[in-house]
Amino acid sequence: MGPHPAVAAIRLAVRRTLRDVLQGAPGGSPGSPGPLTPHRRPPLVLVACSGGADSMALASALAFEAPRLGLRAGGLTVDHGLQPGSDDRAREVVSRLTELSLEPAEALTVAVGRGGGPEAAARTARYTALDEAADRLGAAAVLLGHTRDDQAETVLLGLARGSGTRSLSGMAAVSGSPAGRRDVRHRYLRPFLAVDRQTTRKACMVQSLPVWDDPHNADPAFTRSRVRHDALPALEKALGKGVVEALARTAQLSRDDADALDAWAREAEREVRAELPPSRADAGGGSGGAGGAGDTADVADVADLTEGSGSALDVARLGALPPAVRRRVLRRVAVAAGSPAGSLFARHIEEVDRLLTDWRGQRAISLPGRVAALRQGGTLVIRQV
Repeated sequence: MGPHPAVAAIRLAVRRTLRDVLQGAPGGSPGSPGPLTPHRRPPLVLVACSGGADSMALASALAFEAPRLGLRAGGLTVDHGLQPGSDDRAREVVSRLTELSLEPAEALTVAVGRGGGPEAAARTARYTALDEAADRLGAAAVLLGHTRDDQAETVLLGLARGSGTRSLSGMAAVSGSPAGRRDVRHRYLRPFLAVDRQTTRKACMVQSLPVWDDPHNADPAFTRSRVRHDALPALEKALGKGVVEALARTAQLSRDDADALDAWAREAEREVRAELPPSRADAGGGSGGAGGAGDTADVADVADLTEGSGSALDVARLGALPPAVRRRVLRRVAVAAGSPAGSLFARHIEEVDRLLTDWRGQRAISLPGRVAALRQGGTLVIRQV
């Protein structure tokens, strides 16, 4: 007799992901692990485990599948220090990972800052610690327990923010560092994006795996918690069952579109590059500020905007691109100039875009990260100041 259907489902999802690791599709940073050879130590795959049902189900599936594919498997848990007894909870999770024969099994303690709100700060601290541990242990990949329900919540949050296609594409099955490490590519894998939360909980139950329900997940102070417990149930009540599946399907369709547009933008960026103007920018009397959409930069900040390194774009060629591609080019150049991707919002790009589409002699536009955009005749300059 085979395993329970829920257990079979989680194992199949993990098996498919691990086969990709073996084939060298995704892997650690800076490169992928490459094909396994008789003279090479098997790649190490880690699971990030909070002790909740999703990540415990993932840990159990990894522990079952990895040895059968000739892979090493370990587990990490992160103690954010945000709740009383969190250190004890982390030790319990490590004990459970060890019982599953995951080695190494470690608890990582982090200090959560305040930037970007509590959820964003905890996320940054968590992935920074996971990146450091993966580097230290030489891991080929880190598995994350995000499910189809998490994907639906992510899409709904993107809709509420009025985000573009990339945000609506939700979480990728394979991604780089959520903490912003540019040298980390293809490290984080999400095997459960097609598996629902009910299946992971059932898999834990039939395997008698103890799980911990994080009280933060039910705390209405957190936006995602309100989406999970209020918004999605209300939508399903009003529209009928299938909302989660539809939102997750929207994520995949949006991702396909976003990937195609991003590829177009990469090619277009090369075609619209121009030479930096030789003269100083006449900044005028700006209103100051370093990041508000539509702010103009101070004279001291942009007086030498066109001197030294930076990016210059041909206004005519850039303006001829479709808006979706043009704005992607602007975002790519701004991020390359030093504007943090997580702080660079659609409203910032729209203001820069107006230097092309509604040119009235505007002064330089300030972007997050002390990056400024300034038009000089037929050239748009974007650089850090």
